[in-house]
Amino acid sequence: MIDWQSTLWVLLAGGLMATSCALIGCWLLLRRMALLGDAISHAVLPGIVLAFWLTGSRATLPMLLGAGVAGLLSTSIIQWLSQRRFVQSDAAIGITFTALFALGVLLISRYSGQVDLDLDCVLYGEIAYVPWDLWIIGDTVLGPRAIWTLSGVLLITILFTTGLYKELLVSTFDPVYAQAAGIPTRAMYHLLMAVVALVVVASFEVVGAILVLAFLVVPPATALLISRRLPMMILMSVVFGWLAVLLGYIAAHLLNVSITGSMATASGILFALTLLATGLRAGKGRPAISAQRIER
Repeated sequence: MIDWQSTLWVLLAGGLMATSCALIGCWLLLRRMALLGDAISHAVLPGIVLAFWLTGSRATLPMLLGAGVAGLLSTSIIQWLSQRRFVQSDAAIGITFTALFALGVLLISRYSGQVDLDLDCVLYGEIAYVPWDLWIIGDTVLGPRAIWTLSGVLLITILFTTGLYKELLVSTFDPVYAQAAGIPTRAMYHLLMAVVALVVVASFEVVGAILVLAFLVVPPATALLISRRLPMMILMSVVFGWLAVLLGYIAAHLLNVSITGSMATASGILFALTLLATGLRAGKGRPAISAQRIER
């Protein structure tokens, strides 16, 4: 028998996460920085572990602060390595995120007996537990804690992407003009990375790193295949994210498998089906859409 209330909480948590990832993932994809989102997702791990170790708490604020510091550190290292031309940008990303992620794994192994954190929590999460981890103040039950956290992160993401839409737009499509117009492109870069780190760490405990990585890239990439205008790409990315959450949950229930794994798989299947459809259309003389053809 299905517990519909718990099901709705799980779907809402997945949908909130998918929406935040879609809103920020579109900008990463258009800037050709999809792998940078992947790097931050891995690189924030040592910051989270150190925050746990120093505070002894799994509260959201220490997690966000630790992850934010680690995320900004990783982007600064990548930018420094790339600008100094020590290595190419893709190599800088690979070196940074593997080194920091490995450091995080070592810290978990070293301090796992002192903090309530393990690799399963970080990599896979457990979205099925969302309805049972309640936020209680006194005698008042405010609902699942994850819903409040993810809602707050989504609000921040919406305020960032709408309030700075023009600056993001110009610095993404024409960074030279953005600099000439006085738009602080470097500040926009670091703000974008900070929001990515915020979205990642807020989703870690609920859905795990794997699903966050998938939803930062796959729904925006799927939307890019069928969208000509940026607002439509963002909207379709959100739609594909929610659809993957719904289909993944249904598949997990029917097959008795991991919910987060099913959601990530559903996202990949939606991309494959869309790619197949646009590929067939391209074969009839209507080329598939690329990032260069997205209109502002």
